[in-house]
Amino acid sequence: MSPDRGSPRRGSTTSHVSESDESSRAPSHERLHSEPSECFLAIRSEQPQFTLRALVLGLVIGVLIAFSNTYFGLQTGWISGMAMPSALIGFAYFKGLRALMSGLGEGFGRLGWGEGFSEVENVLVQTVAGSVGTMPLGCGFVGVIPALEYLLKPGETPREMVADPGVINVLAVGDRTGGFQLPLSKLVLWALGICFFGVVFAVPLRKEVIVREKLKFPSGTATALMISVLHGGEKGEEKKDADREQDEEEGRALIDEVNGENGSTNAHEQAMKQDWKRQIRLLTTSFGVSGAYTLISYFIPQLHTLPIFGTYLSNKWLWELNPSPAYVGQGFIMGPATTIHMLLGAILGWGVLSPLAKHQGWASGDVGDWNTGSKGWIVWISLAIMLADAIVSLGWLVLRPSIWYSRRYGPQIFRGVREHGLKDYLLNLSNPKMRGYSPVNLSDDPRTASKQVRSDTPPEVEEHDAPPEHLIGVKTTIVGAILSLTFCVIAVRVAFNAILSIPLALYALVLDLLLSIMGVRALGETDLNPVSGISKLTQLLFAFVTPASNPNAVVINLLAGAISEAGALQAGDLLQDLKTGHLLGASPKAQFWGQLIGSAVGAVVSACVYKLYTAVYTIPSGMFQVPTAYVWVFTARLVTGSGLPPHAPVFAGGAAAIFAVLTMVRIYGNARKAWWVSYVPGGIAVAVGMYNTPSFTLARTAGGVLAWWWTSWKGRAETPVIVLASGLILGEGLFSIVNLGLASGRVGHL
Repeated sequence: MSPDRGSPRRGSTTSHVSESDESSRAPSHERLHSEPSECFLAIRSEQPQFTLRALVLGLVIGVLIAFSNTYFGLQTGWISGMAMPSALIGFAYFKGLRALMSGLGEGFGRLGWGEGFSEVENVLVQTVAGSVGTMPLGCGFVGVIPALEYLLKPGETPREMVADPGVINVLAVGDRTGGFQLPLSKLVLWALGICFFGVVFAVPLRKEVIVREKLKFPSGTATALMISVLHGGEKGEEKKDADREQDEEEGRALIDEVNGENGSTNAHEQAMKQDWKRQIRLLTTSFGVSGAYTLISYFIPQLHTLPIFGTYLSNKWLWELNPSPAYVGQGFIMGPATTIHMLLGAILGWGVLSPLAKHQGWASGDVGDWNTGSKGWIVWISLAIMLADAIVSLGWLVLRPSIWYSRRYGPQIFRGVREHGLKDYLLNLSNPKMRGYSPVNLSDDPRTASKQVRSDTPPEVEEHDAPPEHLIGVKTTIVGAILSLTFCVIAVRVAFNAILSIPLALYALVLDLLLSIMGVRALGETDLNPVSGISKLTQLLFAFVTPASNPNAVVINLLAGAISEAGALQAGDLLQDLKTGHLLGASPKAQFWGQLIGSAVGAVVSACVYKLYTAVYTIPSGMFQVPTAYVWVFTARLVTGSGLPPHAPVFAGGAAAIFAVLTMVRIYGNARKAWWVSYVPGGIAVAVGMYNTPSFTLARTAGGVLAWWWTSWKGRAETPVIVLASGLILGEGLFSIVNLGLASGRVGHL
């Protein structure tokens, strides 16, 4: 699980970007807030869409992100797709390559390496990189797999796995707990099995949510803006050319305008060149600083646990600071509202509930013990908050269309039935005289829907899309769905020795399809993909079809939730990228195949990286606490009937009720764009603050406050903050590979 990708604050990225260099960026900014025209899409379709160089670079960047996400995921459960940094790195690489070739002499310059790197190629780079980089979460290597391998009780460990000679039974190696460790071959098979169907699920949704409803997808729009800015706003020029071809008079005016601006062309190009150089310099500097800290912290591990509140609070109650630049960078991306809510969760969990449970004897063990200490006790409270938030949020996504349609068409239907009778009214519906098409915009206020033009006089709505040859065909979608679903069922059954039956596997996939639709809509409207809530809801629903008496109930529940999370994550990621591609005229077909290739590579790489970390480090441990693995297994035990710790049900029920109401309040405020929504605690953020130790939350909060100071108090552009955060995260994530090598070589600490 991760604090769900994106942040509402990111929706403002585009406006901040234009402020820093209004003269050079405003045209591109304006274009990207309007839908691309048919001529623009046609012009872009003639460019090379799927190139080997973009694919290879995307895979390389994605592998580096996968290493980084595995490291942070095992520590706190947080990952990032890094779409904007991937696009920036891709642009910088080809820019630098072109400059290098030119600097080596005319002969090398004529080779053309780095020349002609286009916006649509950059879209492919960030699509592929993101698909590879998110696989540690999508394939369960930061949550479900550690839970299965290290956190099961002896009675929960399936006998089918214990009897498998290829599986290492933890009981056999002298551990008091249960669990089983899969060989690399089975981990790869599992990962490949669940990494494709979410991509195929996303294809039919593209036309509806991106082309027709034009949902915002704020992160995708922000990435498109940044790519357009990096490449110098060619989109605006191509649009002018297309308009010039359509209308000679308008064309002459545009030509005159361009001729009048020729004197400022060089200044514009210089400004753009300086801007991207500043961004690259900021990225590399922050990368170096974070990498240096990571390397130093290996030799001085005390840097991870600074007792800023005194040694008593640090040793007894775990109140300490991990001053990791990467976690400060995560706070930059999350924003002030989310990080403050996480701090509230830390205060409630570790400052109030943990001492209460300890002193009352409800959790008598060491505070940091997941089984007998207050650390394990408060995770039940955070779990209740997450479930309440998920049920209310996803329930509203189901209920809202029903309310909209009932208010929009209810009076008309009631009047028709009253005037003509039910039978005649149904006959009129089945044989209409003439019916126009009117796309439904669920963001409209239902109370004003009656004032809109009715469907017999449909409004003119532009629905420009890529040329047919660049769209994913129906045949490809159907065949892909059949193959991916079949392969998923086979792979899961082979990897886990048929513990999950075929009907249950199909049930998990159907749930994933339905919940992914809701998740995609939430992502498009709020920039939050509720994959954690979706997986927990799947676990809850699976409890109704899996008897608690089944000895494999916990494992079945975990596998079902993992399948659901994988599909929702992949579908959301691809649609976010497809929004970027749609605004820039990239081929959806090229992105689709790029996502599939990236997912396959990411599945294999993530399995290997996970095996590396578990071979070198102790899991779980102080450094890699795998908190989301505990959340997964605790959820499975809860919904399958396992008892809660003393007095936990009372507090969990109260917390669930409170945050169910708060989630309703947030939904109400978001629908009206109320200013006070950020001050209402978000359930997921508070829960994350509870199950993560305060050391990570304090660093993230510092980053969130610094981001607020820079963007709101100082009124500066947000893009440098995102670039800085990306460098800090990538620096620690990649230098953790160096630390991994040092640890495997048993290099000592100071």
